[in-house]
Amino acid sequence: MTWIEVVGESEASDELKSVYERIKGARGKLSNIMQVQSLNPKAMAAHLDLYMALLFDRSGLTRAERELIAVVVSASNECEYCVSHHATALQAYWKDETRVRAAIHDYTKVELSARERAVADYAVALTRDPGCVTERNILAMRAEGLSDAEILNVNMITAYFNFVNRIAMGLGADFSPEEVAGYRY
Repeated sequence: MTWIEVVGESEASDELKSVYERIKGARGKLSNIMQVQSLNPKAMAAHLDLYMALLFDRSGLTRAERELIAVVVSASNECEYCVSHHATALQAYWKDETRVRAAIHDYTKVELSARERAVADYAVALTRDPGCVTERNILAMRAEGLSDAEILNVNMITAYFNFVNRIAMGLGADFSPEEVAGYRY
């Protein structure tokens, strides 16, 4: 499953068991990306809170926009684990497998609204070359009607997926079709 020790559900202490139960309650099942953090249950719990706030709390961003960010960031980082998980989630909203696959390979060739394009452009620019991001990138999103609160959420979701991609890739989190399927969207 990973390149480091992972504490399974059956071996989990009270604190870790509690976090595992929270994850399953919130998401429907326990993912490998969370289990890889089992040696630090406190950080795992904070990670879950951040994930739920960014991906599921009320916001001006649609769930599909949030999953699009996850996919384009993860594809830019070549994180197969997160691409697989979030392409599945994006498919739940787009209901167009060809379009989702195209977003993974080159989002610039996918039919997106001007708003989605501005969001994806920003997410990829911040991922690939954060030093080149300027106020122009923000103005491009504002021009498509995004509020500053929405822009902040685009930024935070982008940063979050850069963070989690490095957890997955840096610790060898793996996945299977069974592990990817069955989450609550």
